[in-house]
Amino acid sequence: MSNKLSGYVWDGCAAAGLKLSEVAIMARLADFSSDEGKSWPSVTTIARQIGAGESTVRTALGKLEREGWISRQQRRAGNRNASNIYQLNVEKLRLAAHASESDPSKSDASKFDGSKSDASKSSKKGGFHPSESGGDPSVTSKPEPSSIKTFCQPPTDPEVEITDQAIQVLKHLNQVTASRYQNCKSSLENIRGRLREGFTTDELVLVVDFSVERWGSNLDMAPNLNPTTLFRPGKFPTYLSFATNWSKASRPPRAQWSTANQAKPKGYVDMDFSKQDYSSIPTGFRNGYSSEQPREQAAPVDRSDLPKWLVERTGGAV
Repeated sequence: MSNKLSGYVWDGCAAAGLKLSEVAIMARLADFSSDEGKSWPSVTTIARQIGAGESTVRTALGKLEREGWISRQQRRAGNRNASNIYQLNVEKLRLAAHASESDPSKSDASKFDGSKSDASKSSKKGGFHPSESGGDPSVTSKPEPSSIKTFCQPPTDPEVEITDQAIQVLKHLNQVTASRYQNCKSSLENIRGRLREGFTTDELVLVVDFSVERWGSNLDMAPNLNPTTLFRPGKFPTYLSFATNWSKASRPPRAQWSTANQAKPKGYVDMDFSKQDYSSIPTGFRNGYSSEQPREQAAPVDRSDLPKWLVERTGGAV
């Protein structure tokens, strides 16, 4: 946790006219940051801690980035997607905080000092209390060592990020197929499995689009447009290969595909004999019958030298 950046946020952001939700997000980023302003909390974590929706947080982060308060960098942990890295604009925060101190008439936020002021007084001026104090005047803004350790090591839960991405893929599948698959384990299991293997959401969405174009108008194949089949471990890499080639070809419509590549119904057998030559009898046949000659009858077996008891027991079959 950076006390310096937290002070800059409370003094400068409110004075700059940022909305309360944006100031709260900046404060949470400062809580997670080092003095250099770098942190990587997930959108889910920020939304949960400030009590806002994830869409609200994403919209606010986009605005803060456009206005130059923060910058974002996407990252991956091995083959897995991870939360973004956020870099606070420390210089802009410092200048905004100093400007509010030099001109206190612009905002009362410059009067807020978490280590000296009474929380009840700051609440009357529109100040925002971090969740750690809960607005309790008896709790000072100076954090305990245990809390500092918690903030310096922000929790990262890759499964939460993977589930969010899986829900977006399932939502796209529902939209393009007019389906109503629910956000449950059976629908999301295979999608999350492919994301854990390192496939991206764009690749999963591409397979959905390709499969809809491929099978959407085929009554026999359309039932395969479900999350269990499309993202099955043994089939997905093949589907992705086909989809990638289709995308490189500018995604031609189904009607322009060659008949050799069109999907056939299950159990389909090609019965086209138009190129078969019937002008002569096939090799091995004569007048419609097999040319193989009948076998000669086997010579009788001489049983004169066999024991009489053996001949009687076998009925002469030996």
